[in-house]
Amino acid sequence: MFDVEKIRAEFPILAREVYGRPLVYLDSGATAQKPRCVIDTVDRLHRELNANVHRGAHWLSEQTTERYEEARGRIAAFIGARREEVIFTAGATASLNAVARAWGGTNLRPGDNVVVSEMEHHSNLVPWQLAAQQQGAELRMLPFNDGGRLRTELLDRLVDGRTKAVAVTQASNTLGTRPDLRPVIEAAHAVGAVVVVDGCQGVVHGGADVGALGCDFYAFSGHKLYGPTGIGVLWGRHELLEAMPPFLSGGEMVDRVSFERTTFAPVPLKFEAGTPNYIGAIGLGEAVRFLESIPRAEAEAHEAELLAHAVDRLQAIDGLRIYGTEPDKCAILSFNVEGVHPYDLGMILDKLGIAVRTGQHCAEPVMAHYGVTGMCRASLALYNTRAEIDALADGVERAVRMLR
Repeated sequence: MFDVEKIRAEFPILAREVYGRPLVYLDSGATAQKPRCVIDTVDRLHRELNANVHRGAHWLSEQTTERYEEARGRIAAFIGARREEVIFTAGATASLNAVARAWGGTNLRPGDNVVVSEMEHHSNLVPWQLAAQQQGAELRMLPFNDGGRLRTELLDRLVDGRTKAVAVTQASNTLGTRPDLRPVIEAAHAVGAVVVVDGCQGVVHGGADVGALGCDFYAFSGHKLYGPTGIGVLWGRHELLEAMPPFLSGGEMVDRVSFERTTFAPVPLKFEAGTPNYIGAIGLGEAVRFLESIPRAEAEAHEAELLAHAVDRLQAIDGLRIYGTEPDKCAILSFNVEGVHPYDLGMILDKLGIAVRTGQHCAEPVMAHYGVTGMCRASLALYNTRAEIDALADGVERAVRMLR
């Protein structure tokens, strides 16, 4: 049996109170809380092992470099990648911008097109908008239906010989939908296009094997995976990374520099200019180590049970609509209540000690699809409990009575 109380004991912040009430944290889709092992690792690095990596010949630098590269290897194994294909960035936003700018700037031409799904987070949409505008390419939208299913049957109308990239999420941060990426990847590869996957939610809820997935680029953020903020990962196929120009330049990403010419370091160092967030990277490696200690199937079953319970409780509330009803969705619930503004609902829940997200969730096209200005979102994690789901439902019922 999945021992959620044992898991919760590893997260110090979950024991605190807010407004005199026990904290019910249901905003892990925005940022997950950190287990004690990650907090202690980051603290110890600052206290005992802080030195720049890949530079010093002294003991501290050598030890920190070893831990940094060890983290790279652990993360690579976690997502089924080759170690040299894992690039540390500032986060998924930085990773996706890097692909759109460096790969897109090299490969997009006037008359080409990029296909982006309608359910994307802004981080996997806006960079492609900018790249298309700068290169004279067309941006095409792959829509979803009202239930949140990606309409892959339209791929043959959207993907053609001028398609150079398809950008799609592994799991929607708003709808929870986990699209079937096989037809997307097959359609893209049939015309020689690359597939760029936003894995921010997918890597957390279910994990990722990039080799089995078959995509070409994959991005995620550490802080959503129980790791530190300011650290993320860009994975790319080795041959694509070799051909892609650097997106940042400066120290440590070079091989030799003269005023006449600069040659670059091999992948992945070619893309890690300057002092990297080595403490964040090592902290993320520790978060992965923590997750590997928990049976994945048990954690997924626990989240699925929580989601089912939340759906049962919330859909019983008069006038409440849940957005995204596809089977096998991940543990994310976005909803509105008729006649109640989501911001007002979120503020009352906050006073009850319940943390949810309100607003557009950096997914305005999703809001436009449903004709709403915002939603409330409860995003669940392996440390949440049935009692917290009941607290959420009770809180929503109370708020609705007050606001109506």
